[in-house]
Amino acid sequence: MAKIKAHHVRLTTFIHATEDEDKVLEAIGTFIPEEIDDDDVLFDIVETRGFFGNPIKVVNVEIKRSKAVRKFIDYFKELLSDRDKTYLLDHLDEKIDEEGTLYVRFNKQRAYLGDAEVDEGEDVIQVRIKVKAFPMRKDAVVKAVKEWLEE
Repeated sequence: MAKIKAHHVRLTTFIHATEDEDKVLEAIGTFIPEEIDDDDVLFDIVETRGFFGNPIKVVNVEIKRSKAVRKFIDYFKELLSDRDKTYLLDHLDEKIDEEGTLYVRFNKQRAYLGDAEVDEGEDVIQVRIKVKAFPMRKDAVVKAVKEWLEE
């Protein structure tokens, strides 16, 4: 069974002044499996201002402990539809940076409804998975993620 290993996982989204903070946090919760202890999930909300001075909150969630990261990785793959896996496979080179981080964006509104749907729009939850690979080169990470998604 092909698996990927990761150093850590980060989720990021924005809460605009027009949005209900609890609903946005619930949307992020769609991506965090219940089996992960609350102590292993670090939440940070930073208040800032948008381009036109409008209040915006930036939500950052981080999972670092290896056991919690493994649970997240398994759960994350289960969330992906066949269509989304195909999309990611077709765009894998664009989704992985030179440092070995896999970037996937999900529709925030759909996530609130409990549905993980890959989306390239503006209103998204971004998931970043810092993949472990040897040697640590982009092509090795692309290969590992490809094998994992194709399984």
